Amino acid sequence: MQQHTVIDRAEDIAEGVVSLLLRGTTGSLAPWEPGAHIDLSLPNWLTRSYSLCGDPADAEHYRVAVRHDPLSRGGSEYIHHYLRAGRALKVSLPRNHFPLLPAPRYLFLAGGIGITPLLPMLAAAVEADVPATLVYAGRSAAAMPFAEELRSRHGDRVRLVATREDGRPDLTALAAGLAPDTLVYCCGPAPMIAAAQAAFPADRLHTERFRPAPRVFAENKPFDAVCARSGRTVPVPADQSLLDALNRAGIPVAAGCREGVCGSCELTVLSGTPEHRDDIGASDGRVYACVTRALTPELVIDR
Repeated sequence: MQQHTVIDRAEDIAEGVVSLLLRGTTGSLAPWEPGAHIDLSLPNWLTRSYSLCGDPADAEHYRVAVRHDPLSRGGSEYIHHYLRAGRALKVSLPRNHFPLLPAPRYLFLAGGIGITPLLPMLAAAVEADVPATLVYAGRSAAAMPFAEELRSRHGDRVRLVATREDGRPDLTALAAGLAPDTLVYCCGPAPMIAAAQAAFPADRLHTERFRPAPRVFAENKPFDAVCARSGRTVPVPADQSLLDALNRAGIPVAAGCREGVCGSCELTVLSGTPEHRDDIGASDGRVYACVTRALTPELVIDR
């Protein structure tokens, strides 16, 4: 299901970062919780996923922030150069693979545009009167979106680190002084995620990545996707993804990142054994068509 919105405001909020405030045009927008993201269906036929960074209590608006990446596959480039206030956009229902779990206290670690899912998390913790601290790193103060908003709203709960001047935050030292009942949420570039994984116990650390972690898988093998609802069997060659095979067969599946990170191409598996290659942590019965392969000759899906 898609929702119809219009851009109320598009503004530069940091070096290379634009914020979009989207207003629903057919009533209230679907509710969401901190950590959720939505897919934007862009006018250039691309679909891209972005974390919601506004106020979940505002039923009329969604807010996202997008960093310009000249090496991207066209999503951020289009948003920065062509989207303006007044433009209509279709957006998906919110999905949340990075939920804020209950805890006695929190430590939030953000790197660059990784602040977006953590912004509403910090606000929710403060509103619930739960002790929470944010350590937010960026190459410079000018490149850190929402820095002033964080300072004015949360004061000394927030520590801003300009890495060009101060170096990267010492996560090992942070871990050493952390109360044992603290949950740690980290979103940022790969080096920050790796440092957090080295510093904090795995059972207390929750992460979200911009890009999938580099991993090595067995050689791709062909398999058949048996579509239970349509009664069709779609061959998936070794050199093609399940997502592309289904779309080319006329069985459309939405897609955003195509890297197993955003979750927009989620499918339900009815039988067969999938090989999960995503960075989301697919629950039982769920796969992500952009990266999933099969360990059995057939994968029966609800399609």
